[in-house]
Amino acid sequence: MKSWFFTSAVFLPVLLFAQPGQEARIVEGQFTFDTDKPFKLLELDEEIDEPIVTKKKKPKKKVFYGIKTKKGFTRKGYGDRVTIELFYYLKKPDKPNRFVRDIYWYDFTRREIRKSNNFDPSKGVLLHGPYRKMQGDILLEEGIYYKGTKHGRWMQYDRQSLLVDKEKYYKGWPKESLIVYYDPVERTKIKEIIPVEFGEREGYYYQFHENGTIAVTGEYHWDNKVGEWIENYPSGRRKKIIIFPQDPFDRELTPFVRSEWNDKGKEVYSNRKGQ
Repeated sequence: MKSWFFTSAVFLPVLLFAQPGQEARIVEGQFTFDTDKPFKLLELDEEIDEPIVTKKKKPKKKVFYGIKTKKGFTRKGYGDRVTIELFYYLKKPDKPNRFVRDIYWYDFTRREIRKSNNFDPSKGVLLHGPYRKMQGDILLEEGIYYKGTKHGRWMQYDRQSLLVDKEKYYKGWPKESLIVYYDPVERTKIKEIIPVEFGEREGYYYQFHENGTIAVTGEYHWDNKVGEWIENYPSGRRKKIIIFPQDPFDRELTPFVRSEWNDKGKEVYSNRKGQ
C-alpha cells in the first residue's frame, strides 16, 4: 500500500470584532490545522463486496451483509421503452448514516426510488442489497446499496451494452474521499471527513472535535463551499453560521458571518442582510 502524505488546511472564515460602529469582517486563513496522513476510505476496508460463501454453507436468500431484506421493483414507460428496476429494501426500519449526503429509498406513495439528503421512515424504506436497471433484456445499471447508500462497484451501460461509467463507493462515500484520524494508528477517533469525487471536493464535509462532537460541517459543490457552513463548540453548542453562495459559480455574493454565539449560548453577533 502506498503511503499518503497530505497537508490539509481548512480555511473557514473567522469573525473579528471591530470597534463600536464598525462591521465585523471575515478573514480567510484562520481556523486551520495540519493533517499528517489522510486515508482513502477504500484503503480502510477494501473488501467491500459480499464475502464468498463456501459450499458447506448456503447463503440465505434476501440477506445481505447480515441484514434481512424484501424484494421490490418499479416499472416505467410503455412498449419497448419500458424500464424495470429490481432492488431490495430493509425488512426492518433503520436509519441511514447521518453524515452521507445522498440517501436512496423507495417511496411507497410515488412507487419509485428517490434520492434525497434526508429520509423519513414513515414515507418509505431504505434500499439495501443488489440493484439492477433493465430495459427489456438490456442491462443499463447495476450496483449494491448499503442501508440507503451506494456501496461497492457501480456500473452503467448504454443500450449497446457498452460500459459508459464505473464508480466505487464505501457506504455512500465516493472512493476518493479522505478520512483523517486523531489517532492514525488505532483509527478510533475521526478528525475530518473530506468528500472527494473525480478529484474535486463534492458533498458534505465534516470536522470533529476530539470528544466526537461535530466541529464544522458544510457542503462542497464543484470544489466550492456552498450554502450554510456551521461551526460548533466542543460542548455541541452552536458557535457560528457562515453563508456562502448556493451557486458555486456565483462570484457576486461575498461569504459572510450571519450569526455567532458565545460558549454560553448567547448570540453576540447577527447579520441577516449579508451586507
